Amino acid sequence: MVKGVFKIKRYFGGCDVGSTYTKSVIIDENGEIVGNSITKSKMNSEQSAKQSLKEALDEAKLTSLDDLSYLIGTGYGRNRVPQAKENISEISCHAMGVHVTNPTVKAVIDIGGQDVKGISIDTDGTVKTFAMNDKCAAGTGRFFEGMANAFEVTLSEFSELSLSAKNVIPITAQCTVFAESEVITLVGEGKPREEIAAGIQLAVAKRCFVMAKKAGATDSITLTGGCAKNAGLKKAIEHVLKLKVIDLKTDPQLMGALGAAEYARQKGLAKES
Repeated sequence: MVKGVFKIKRYFGGCDVGSTYTKSVIIDENGEIVGNSITKSKMNSEQSAKQSLKEALDEAKLTSLDDLSYLIGTGYGRNRVPQAKENISEISCHAMGVHVTNPTVKAVIDIGGQDVKGISIDTDGTVKTFAMNDKCAAGTGRFFEGMANAFEVTLSEFSELSLSAKNVIPITAQCTVFAESEVITLVGEGKPREEIAAGIQLAVAKRCFVMAKKAGATDSITLTGGCAKNAGLKKAIEHVLKLKVIDLKTDPQLMGALGAAEYARQKGLAKES
């Protein structure tokens, strides 16, 4: 009887250290997700990465980072990911994450904690073109957190609030601070909360218009980042941009980490061959 050769399964990781949340994804050699984690970012980026990676390793039933053949860091704190072989920009990683999730998607709006990016994806998952708005916090994750606080509701509750609006109360302020003040005033005046929320979502959707055009969107687009889970924003973007927003099967907040993990898989397997 000929004994078979035991093959050790290989795993690859990506860690996206963002300004608001840190995300980690672990995939196997076939690209299947075996572990992931989304945690609130700490002041110390390295500690954020360690916590998120540990949770992802636990879910994958792996004991330590030494079990990963290749690890790549991305995001705001990408240089602080422990034991990462290298780091890659979050723009490239979001593009690759979307590509492996749904190769038909060619345009992305990534709404992060502190910036908004429009990304055009090439046929191999690399970036064709991109545009970024990092000069103003309006329309970012931090902006929505401020709006939810003004309404005294959770982010999840706020994302659903505008869906029941029959009318829209426009929000005229472009600055986050002034917009929050305007919203507090409107709430204090007793204006319908759902209509104020609809005005906020519409204002952000209009800010995404330029990003979508620079990303080359023609008939459809997808959203990544935590704000992609905002149902009211998705509806407003479809209305303003006249584009179909494609839902991703994998959590859109994990796209950067997934793309980093896929790059790690490609580089790791190429190195071993």
